Amino acid sequence: MKASFFQYAIIDGKLKYDTDIPEGSFMKFQIVGSGGCVSLPKPLCQCRVCTEARRKGYPYARCGCSLYLEDANLLVDTPEDICHALNNSDIRAVDTVLYSHWDPDHTLGLRVMEQLRLEWLDYSVGKMCGNPVGIYALPQVMEDLNRIRNPSGSYFDYYEHMHLISRHEVSDVSISGIHITFVPVSSGKAVSTFIFEHAGRKLIYAPCDCKPFPDSLLFERADVLVIGNTFVGPTLKEGRVMAADNPLRQELFSMDEVLAVREKYGIGRVVITHLEEDWGKSFADYRELEKEYSGVEFAYDGKVVEL
Repeated sequence: MKASFFQYAIIDGKLKYDTDIPEGSFMKFQIVGSGGCVSLPKPLCQCRVCTEARRKGYPYARCGCSLYLEDANLLVDTPEDICHALNNSDIRAVDTVLYSHWDPDHTLGLRVMEQLRLEWLDYSVGKMCGNPVGIYALPQVMEDLNRIRNPSGSYFDYYEHMHLISRHEVSDVSISGIHITFVPVSSGKAVSTFIFEHAGRKLIYAPCDCKPFPDSLLFERADVLVIGNTFVGPTLKEGRVMAADNPLRQELFSMDEVLAVREKYGIGRVVITHLEEDWGKSFADYRELEKEYSGVEFAYDGKVVEL
């Protein structure tokens, strides 16, 4: 097994070092980034959680929300700090990127395409990249991605012209023997959740803007749901309370609503990701919260989920 900068994972509620993590799992995922719209530590912030994250680093610090599937060298989303996140997780290959939606905290690290594939010295003598990164998204999501522009045009047009990427509009695809279904969310904008299936195992990844949760039989009996768009407890950063009439409650899942989704589809485990700095909770706080929820885990950068 390759070494990780983290050198540990939490499996079945127990701390496991690399040498203890079983080989030969059907699918191996890594939470590359578990943070939300704001990185943790938040620039300038001197609160308890951000100060601790600066002092201790990962897993107390969090990069923007992203997921990696090792079996397929596949990355989901490119937040602004994705280059740091890939290095922190010691990722060695990326051949495919899926996009959930266009929001900046999921796309604006797209310049990583240059760093993944562009060799300027080769390009300067006319040698083009021969293995472009495959970009996959629902047609409506791809349309939004193509609108991310600079004065010269679409960034993705430029990257495809440079042979750094190849774009694919899909609703499902099989990569390295793993079937991936893109399930759209009816939230007023183009958003998708993902179902990864292989050898009878199933993981759902619903990182953001997934409320209301899609109604699909495809989710039934999933082994793991990795879900964002949540808030954890009514008391948040610096003692602030999210009132019952706060409009964020229409956008975000409460823990009770997450558990209702789990029960509706008979899902085995839940991993909460996209953890916002605004929630005012540290890595250690989330570890304590796990004791209150059976079958629920809270993500951290470098967390491994194996099926």
